[in-house]
Amino acid sequence: MQSQNRKRAPAWTEREVLDLIAVWGEESVLSELRSKRRNAKTFQKISETMRDRGYSMDATQCCVKFKLRQKAYQKTKESNRRSGTQPQTCRFYAELHEILGGAGTTISPLSVDSNNGVLSAMPEDFADRADDADEDELEEST
Repeated sequence: MQSQNRKRAPAWTEREVLDLIAVWGEESVLSELRSKRRNAKTFQKISETMRDRGYSMDATQCCVKFKLRQKAYQKTKESNRRSGTQPQTCRFYAELHEILGGAGTTISPLSVDSNNGVLSAMPEDFADRADDADEDELEEST
């Protein structure tokens, strides 16, 4: 069996993912993701915001992590809808539920306190949405 020589990016820390989720939850980002089918420029802006926060993720890395987290959330939510199954959860489920909770619901965007990494709701309301994820691009593990 041959090993693959493909380089993998280092795993994201919990703090990095929480900051990505906070950026994702901003009204301006949600609005762009909702209104456009192709989001390369939006993910470039997300990457720049992450860079401003001290991280070095490029747009592709942000997009892949976004889709992986979104897919994990959707799979967990679908599993929990089935009767007779034990409730499931996934990493960052509560934070993702604030953004992806349900079509047509109004919730508050998230903010991460840079001192302690705590997520909190901000006063503005916004409508969330579940974005289509391209299953071929996503890995099963997160």
